[in-house]
Amino acid sequence: MTSSHGGKKMWCVGELDEEYIFKMEDVLKIYEKPLSEREPVVCVDEKPVVLHKDTRPSIPMQPGQVARRDYEYERCGTANVFCGIEPKAGVHFTKVTPTRASPEFANFILEIAAHYPAADTIHLVMDNLSTHTRKALGDRFTVHYTPKHGSWLNQAEIEIGIFSRQCLGKRRIGDISTLRCQAKAWNRRTNRDKIKIQWKFTRKLARLKLNYSFKRSQH
Repeated sequence: MTSSHGGKKMWCVGELDEEYIFKMEDVLKIYEKPLSEREPVVCVDEKPVVLHKDTRPSIPMQPGQVARRDYEYERCGTANVFCGIEPKAGVHFTKVTPTRASPEFANFILEIAAHYPAADTIHLVMDNLSTHTRKALGDRFTVHYTPKHGSWLNQAEIEIGIFSRQCLGKRRIGDISTLRCQAKAWNRRTNRDKIKIQWKFTRKLARLKLNYSFKRSQH
């Protein structure tokens, strides 16, 4: 992830111990692979969403007047959105669920697997959360975990940012059914337009910027 200091963006990374470097190199190596139908690379993550609804009807936009919305709102619980992307192909996966429990994550993963029936393996990049268990993943995936405090290496973080801006925005969504409809519509648009992520941070750049060496035997 990045932070801002004096108008400049900076990488926020964890302690560069042996485990961190090994996992980072593994993820970056996968990102450098060419696009492949036999071995697609998919990044996944999830986003909690707080559901809100207006307590009073909003006033729609009229000539010479912007739309108006009351500052008061009612909280209507929470939901979860699983987001996945094959960055080089512009393939997007979006699934709204009540929670991020293991069974719901497993269903999301099954939907991804179904999209690649001819793949020899699906390279899956994700954070090492308790819900992301090997049992939930089955045998169609080769898993690449980001290091602890290294979620910025997961391109699904970028996907979540795009989803948050383009789908959620600043509007209020009061129930999970509406959220599902909005997420499906956004997913159709992004897949139609094949929105890709141009990832520039390579292993070579990581070694230069973070000032470490990596043994070729571990390559």
